[in-house]
Amino acid sequence: MLRASAVCENAGVPTTSLVCEGFLRQAAATSIGLGLPNIPLSVVPGHVGVQNKEELRHNILEVTLERVIETLTRPPATGMDKSEPGARDIVFKGSARDVNRYFYKNELSDGLPVVPPTRNEIDAFLRYTDRDPDESLGTILPDSRSATIWSVAVNGVMAGCRPEYMPVLIALIEAMCDPIYGVEHSGNTPGGETLIILNGPIIKDLEFNYTQGALRDGFMANTSIGRFWRLYLRNVAGFLPHKTDKATFGNTFRVVLAENEDVLKSIGWETNSQAMGFAAGDNTVTIARYTGGGSFSSISGSSPEEMLPYLADSVLKYHTWQIHFTTSHGNGSLRPLVVITPIVAENIAKAGWSKLDVQKFLFDHARYHAWEYDRYLRDWTIRGVWSIDDDVQKSLIPKLFRESDDPNRMVPIVWEPKDIMIVVSGDPLRNNAYVFAHNGFLGFPVAKKINLPADWQRMLKEANT
Repeated sequence: MLRASAVCENAGVPTTSLVCEGFLRQAAATSIGLGLPNIPLSVVPGHVGVQNKEELRHNILEVTLERVIETLTRPPATGMDKSEPGARDIVFKGSARDVNRYFYKNELSDGLPVVPPTRNEIDAFLRYTDRDPDESLGTILPDSRSATIWSVAVNGVMAGCRPEYMPVLIALIEAMCDPIYGVEHSGNTPGGETLIILNGPIIKDLEFNYTQGALRDGFMANTSIGRFWRLYLRNVAGFLPHKTDKATFGNTFRVVLAENEDVLKSIGWETNSQAMGFAAGDNTVTIARYTGGGSFSSISGSSPEEMLPYLADSVLKYHTWQIHFTTSHGNGSLRPLVVITPIVAENIAKAGWSKLDVQKFLFDHARYHAWEYDRYLRDWTIRGVWSIDDDVQKSLIPKLFRESDDPNRMVPIVWEPKDIMIVVSGDPLRNNAYVFAHNGFLGFPVAKKINLPADWQRMLKEANT
């Protein structure tokens, strides 16, 4: 609502935005990034989702209405955003302990020790890109700051990255700036957290872990780059807990997931980057935001028909309210992610199955009854007045969601098989899987190519000596 109000206000049309009580600080902070630090707000006491009709009516008439009238009939007071230091200004001098205390008190740290971003450290990172330090990769909400190459280097230093990771960091922020990804939703209620998927020879060049312990911290490249993402969201985008980050519970940063391309090549499956439209051998990053996930052990069986029902059931159990991204609310933007270990992929491929065959199986078997859709989205969550049949009749979702009037008919959770993403990684000799529940268009998958500096191989060799 704030973004719509900002458009109207800039066009000279008075507005007021209705904001639930718990989101007032977020609204105030977001309005600064929209260039209207005093955009009119009208509070709705409590949260509308847990009020009955009588309570909501009372709160609106006795509290909200008065504020609506006031904000629409009086011009907002003039407000100025606080100034910030320049990109190259020295903001603090002191010991490492003192620097970390300063960064934490000023909300520039995630609570863990940071590497002080001195000029020498930043310059070391800038050596690993041919791009100008002042080049902007885009403007990032909610604070509407410019995402510069310089700021990428600064936060890379702070996160504990090595300088040679710089090309990966730049590609990540290019992805963050892509409007299809939707960075502005990074602080939304479900607390979804981004997962970074890496492909290409750079996995081995920079020693990413892609075997046993995938998704576990303890490997510098995987861990520090995952932390970098969260620091950049905090320090440049401006997502701060209790302010613009309104996650109810939240997830911590996720380490980078690197795909096992050796196994994929041996079984003839395409990589995730190829599925995202890139050529085999390209170095790429893929980002998407997930509300949660879980590991599933012992996917047993000697054939795909024996192994995959367990996986389909797991996909279904991790996607409940998220299916509203499948309906008109999300326009088919749900993209579940299934990570399977190499031995699972090899056994499926041994039967002649392709990755698309696996996606088709999951599409056909990870299904809810039609009445369960209605229960989740109309009765249990946010839709109120809604039915899957109405969406089909209005051509808002595909006809396959209403192949009959039987409420017990089985309905898929995505629009087509390729909407289910599959990545191969993890312990090569364990028959496990990991399912991530996707956050729909509030973190839609986006992939970018990693551009290496002209003298990459020589620089890499020097870095490893």
